[in-house]
Amino acid sequence: MTVPADPHAVLSISALESLYPAPNASVSLKVIDHIDDGLRDSLALSPLCFLATASAAGHLDCSPRGDPAGTLQVPDPYTLLLPDRPGNNRLDSLRNIVENPEVGLIFLLPGVNEVVRVNGRARLSTDPELLGRFEVSGKLPRLVISIAVREAFMHCPRAFSAAELWNPERHLTPQQRPDFVSIFKEHVARNAALTGQTP
Repeated sequence: MTVPADPHAVLSISALESLYPAPNASVSLKVIDHIDDGLRDSLALSPLCFLATASAAGHLDCSPRGDPAGTLQVPDPYTLLLPDRPGNNRLDSLRNIVENPEVGLIFLLPGVNEVVRVNGRARLSTDPELLGRFEVSGKLPRLVISIAVREAFMHCPRAFSAAELWNPERHLTPQQRPDFVSIFKEHVARNAALTGQTP
């Protein structure tokens, strides 16, 4: 299918920047190159983060990572340690990290609209000492994601304030919620029919 050219496409940085006013100086000045005490204390309260990765070929992934608050470890101001818990075994994020270590993370705090953002370089480790730090009920993670912090900063609350994600009055009722089980089954059946694979 041929996609027609968009005469309004923004194709250069200069064209992009012309559409917006210059950012306030504090937007740039808020970024630091490590995890300080304030950010460390904030991260200790986060039970959920989103990990963004890209393969060498540019295949993108952004996946949620959840654990009880306090699980994430900050052994020093320039390092984050994140265990990889059992999941669906697709390994999308992990494959990407093997090929391209650049990662971005957003950490959420329950009921708080501000988020903590961290950018850096990740590596995967099966070091027994690291695995042992995250033992739960006698079970170890298969590996630990170690992130060398390059940028860390608080992100303004505007997006979450506008979304009202934490407002109970905005939560979907059982009747409003999508039937994700049916959607999942439909997608699996469709692709099984197309590929001949058995689910």
